[in-house]
Amino acid sequence: MGKRRFKNKKVRFAAVGAALATGGVIIALLPSANAAEEEKTPEQIMAMCERSAVVNGKQRSVRDFGGAFADGFQADNCDYVETNFETFDGPTEKASIDFPNCEPNATDPAKVSITWSATAAQGEGKYAATQQGGGGGLFGFLSGSWVKHKGTLDMTVKSATAGDTEQREVPVGKVLHMEFTPKMQRMTGEWRVRIDADPGSFAVNPSPEKNFVAPDVVEGPVILPGAAGAPGIADGVSKPVLEDC
Repeated sequence: MGKRRFKNKKVRFAAVGAALATGGVIIALLPSANAAEEEKTPEQIMAMCERSAVVNGKQRSVRDFGGAFADGFQADNCDYVETNFETFDGPTEKASIDFPNCEPNATDPAKVSITWSATAAQGEGKYAATQQGGGGGLFGFLSGSWVKHKGTLDMTVKSATAGDTEQREVPVGKVLHMEFTPKMQRMTGEWRVRIDADPGSFAVNPSPEKNFVAPDVVEGPVILPGAAGAPGIADGVSKPVLEDC
């Protein structure tokens, strides 16, 4: 009886050993574990990008993102890749005060000198890391890609203005004001983070290359050149608007 129990133990040990040797159980478990591990939010991906060894081809130090030597890097490479650049009309806004010609005894159009002014905001990236003052230095890489395009405003400048003084006539029974529609542009792109494949070693399992992507977008006004030494002005269309008194 005791002998049979001993033999059964040997069979069980042999079965477990065979499973481990073939890796059957381990192979079945790894895919689901890795799938959960690969799911990262855009904010987590941007944190990895900040802490990459190379960003847009520039070799980095842990000091660039305020880290210590023991912290190391979270990824091997991160690149900002532009995927689209387009222009569009921004929101129309009222750009002047009202000039009424609503006197009961008015018979002639009123001649007025109307001064109007409008502001168009310059955007930044959509993440804390790609905004001015954010850590990791990614704002500089993003703004560098932005200003390569003609007519863009430096991302460190918050807005651009447009304005003029015009001579207009206000018909009887009407109220005049000016509106301005800025011409805008939008740069769309992706931050692409890569962790190189690891062939593994005696104590470390091999791992494949891993890639992560976080979208980003910047919007800002189209800038017309200013006079010599003067800042550029926002491009767009101004128009008079007449309403009833």
